[in-house]
Amino acid sequence: MPSAAGQCSLRPNPYPEMRLKPLATLLLHHPTFANHKTSAGHPERPDRYRAVEAVLGQQEFDGLVREKAEMADLDTTRYVHTDRYVDALQDARPNEGYVYLDGDTMMEPSTWEVVLRGVGGTLQAVDKVLDGEVQNAFVACRPPGHHAESERAMGFCLFNNIGIGARHAQKKHGLKRVAIVDFDVHHGNGTQEIFYSDPSVLYASTHQMPLYPGTGAARETGVGNIFNAPLAPGDGGDKLRAAFEGKILPALDTFKPELIIVSAGFDAHERDPLGSLRMTAEDFAWVTRALMKSAEKNCEGRLVSVLEGGYDLQGLADSVGAHVGELMKG
Repeated sequence: MPSAAGQCSLRPNPYPEMRLKPLATLLLHHPTFANHKTSAGHPERPDRYRAVEAVLGQQEFDGLVREKAEMADLDTTRYVHTDRYVDALQDARPNEGYVYLDGDTMMEPSTWEVVLRGVGGTLQAVDKVLDGEVQNAFVACRPPGHHAESERAMGFCLFNNIGIGARHAQKKHGLKRVAIVDFDVHHGNGTQEIFYSDPSVLYASTHQMPLYPGTGAARETGVGNIFNAPLAPGDGGDKLRAAFEGKILPALDTFKPELIIVSAGFDAHERDPLGSLRMTAEDFAWVTRALMKSAEKNCEGRLVSVLEGGYDLQGLADSVGAHVGELMKG
């Protein structure tokens, strides 16, 4: 009730142990993400970031909290990558032209800043969510990261953003259990390799199989912390939902993560040229809602999503819009 001075008198929270739920969704972005150039005809191209930036610039996304992704300290990449790998990658930076790390993974002069901002944006997102400043976050970075292994760049990926973010949550914030959920059309072999013997990190993935990189069979279970639910070419949203409801969501409930990090790849969309799954934007909206409910049940709604694949520009824009729109509903 108003006091005599006309101000609202505030009573102490009778349940101080309960965190008041923030409603905001944080977007980490930076114009530099359009700078990493690839060879002619390469699917992982600067227009991907421009498509995401355009859709999230629409009026319906005005409620996003927007922050520029900072460059990460290089040593944070050593949370999951070996010194030998990080040092060799740093030494390989070109002054001009391209350096090929494998047949389709390359660096050019602007790449180094771009990938360090991808890592930095992921760490910012983890910090903001775990500090209670926002409810959840989406990191609109490129190139993707989930194929990068502890000692190998591959599949367009140089640093494993998701893996570094999970380890950062443990090292800086003291979390004991972090879950990573990956719905990219390609299996996140790098994330699986990094955490295969680590029971403190759960990795769960839906992906097309057979398809690059050839990993992700259901029998690959790590130390009981790996949950692969491969999908067949031509599978659509009904199979995706069955995989989540039958395997991934129950695994999350058993694990009880303190944070869920999402490898948000949208190349399972029916328009995408690199896969043969039949997902739609509404399927990605459904899986986002399901993961948000799991986060609400298990970890106070704390969820960080990081962009991975998605190579048809219209499919990518529609899917990101659906995904972030659901995140904003809190």
